[in-house]
Amino acid sequence: MTVYFVQAFIYLCAAVVMVPLAKRLGLGSVLGYLIAGVIIGPLTGLVGQETNTIQHFAEFGVVMMLFLVGLELEPSALWQMRHRLIGLGGLQAGLTAGIITGIAILLGQSWTTALTIGLIFSLSSTAIVLQTLNEKGLSKTEGGRSAFSVLLFQDIAVIPMLALMPLLALPELKEASAQLAATAQQHEQLSLVAHLPSWANALVVLTTIVGLVCAGHFLSRPLFRYIANTGLQEVFTAAALMLVVGIAALMSLIGLSPALGAFLAGVVMANSEFRHELEANIEPFKGLLLGLFFITVGAGIDFALLSQNFAIILALTLGLMALKALILLGLAKLFKVHSSDRWLFTLSLAQAGEFGFVLLSYALSHHVLPTAVAQTLSMVVAISMFLTPALFIFFDKVIKPRYQRNNTERPSDTIEETGTVIIAGIGRFGQIINRLLVSNGVPTIVLDHQAGQVDRMRSINIKSFYGDASRPDLLHTAGIEKARLFVVAIDDRARAIDIVRHIKHRYAHIEVLARAYDRSHHYELQEAGADFIISETYNSALDMGGEALKRLGLHAFRVEQLKNSFSTAEKHHFDDLFNSWRNEGESHAFSDHYLQLFMDIEKKLLSIMQKDNLNQHSKTERGWTPPPKGYNKDPE
Repeated sequence: MTVYFVQAFIYLCAAVVMVPLAKRLGLGSVLGYLIAGVIIGPLTGLVGQETNTIQHFAEFGVVMMLFLVGLELEPSALWQMRHRLIGLGGLQAGLTAGIITGIAILLGQSWTTALTIGLIFSLSSTAIVLQTLNEKGLSKTEGGRSAFSVLLFQDIAVIPMLALMPLLALPELKEASAQLAATAQQHEQLSLVAHLPSWANALVVLTTIVGLVCAGHFLSRPLFRYIANTGLQEVFTAAALMLVVGIAALMSLIGLSPALGAFLAGVVMANSEFRHELEANIEPFKGLLLGLFFITVGAGIDFALLSQNFAIILALTLGLMALKALILLGLAKLFKVHSSDRWLFTLSLAQAGEFGFVLLSYALSHHVLPTAVAQTLSMVVAISMFLTPALFIFFDKVIKPRYQRNNTERPSDTIEETGTVIIAGIGRFGQIINRLLVSNGVPTIVLDHQAGQVDRMRSINIKSFYGDASRPDLLHTAGIEKARLFVVAIDDRARAIDIVRHIKHRYAHIEVLARAYDRSHHYELQEAGADFIISETYNSALDMGGEALKRLGLHAFRVEQLKNSFSTAEKHHFDDLFNSWRNEGESHAFSDHYLQLFMDIEKKLLSIMQKDNLNQHSKTERGWTPPPKGYNKDPE
């Protein structure tokens, strides 16, 4: 027992030390886990042969991840992506396997060995790619969605690959060692379909999948409702784990991919009212097991084998990644994946994947690959996975900025009209301002430095112009000398401050209205000279709080009074907080003095609100009086 505690401590300590360090250096958590594995494995020898056993256990993290992915996808969404799932994924797997098989035959391998190598190398790493895409917020991009389609097809394709492996066995390898024979015997004993004829095997598989779908749709809700009524969170967590573990075991017993079964179950339960509760309970286990899996990949790198065959392994790894990248790039062009998304799709899938280890183990147990070849291929798979985070870093640091620069090379639009109000930024915030003004007859000029956003607005007949709102020549053609207001609604914090400072310095007669992200940004815009600043979430949060008070029984008029009292009290103390922030010099940090002042003001605010509550009006008080007759609602 002591040995297990010590090993667990080593793995956890490596993760706790290396992952935050890697994140701080901008390397990503996956590379942190891989480096941690290399340190405790090949470099220091703190862990040993148990790594392979732990890796098989940690692969369950991939199963959990695909279950969570399935929960995010309704069947209708899965149907919508069928063209890319089958077309893009099928072509990627087929072309990669075919080309690698041909190359292996040319290098002297038998056709069965070559085909096995092609199938193994056609797969990519679901664990690394999805984890990194989610971390970097790229999963919803065109490149991220295309990569997910290919990964999902690959996970499905593992099933026929496993079915094909026994048919590729080499006669000279059938005299296997006793250990491998025992492993194969054990695998057969744990299979429900090993001794069935092919038609019965197919019937069992089909019945199991139909039963899984029906159970997920009709039985899961009553089960989780019954458990939720107990009010015991730990029992719900146990039920969530029971569901995923049970599905994985069932799929393994009938010879299917546990990951595929978990994904299918997740899709079936995507509309369940318990979806978010399931996600919250399984997410920590998924993250921990995936991290453990990445550590075992790093710890499993055999430096002795690598040093003996360094040139061959390195050449195979780089050649594999280059070949897969070329195929992926061609498919991206064929399926019209544009711009930087094309490179994201290409670079993210250029490695071999964790299911390659599964296929290698299966190929060894069924006498398809010689041990020496399998060891070399395992090293190629591991090193290609190790290099994948570097490809994501290359995309972030080199590819993405290059395309962003290219987007800004488009010449600014010619502006042949002027407006009373100039709006910088036509995103979600600027759109509402522009629509309100235009619908009330106020002429506006809208500028945005994102060409795609401008084109999208024009496609729905919202007039806007491409250009940098800080350029004096562009502002001149937009008629800034005759404008009355300038609204800053761009998403870039630093550029917003620069634009405010520039406008107030060059065109002092214009009032500048600006959108702030948070309190610190509000202070920076105030210091730059903005005449009116609003935090983008302040009013919506105030309205939400007011709605909460209404639903708790307060009269709508009383709620408005409380909201006004709260807002007035905050404005009353704004200058004190702003001056404390400004006195920190260039650092503009939230100092201890600022934080203490903030807490003191919060106490005063609570006292003010309590006094206001003691002086409240009757709850039966009716609403507001209408405006006086002849009141002009139109803007000047």
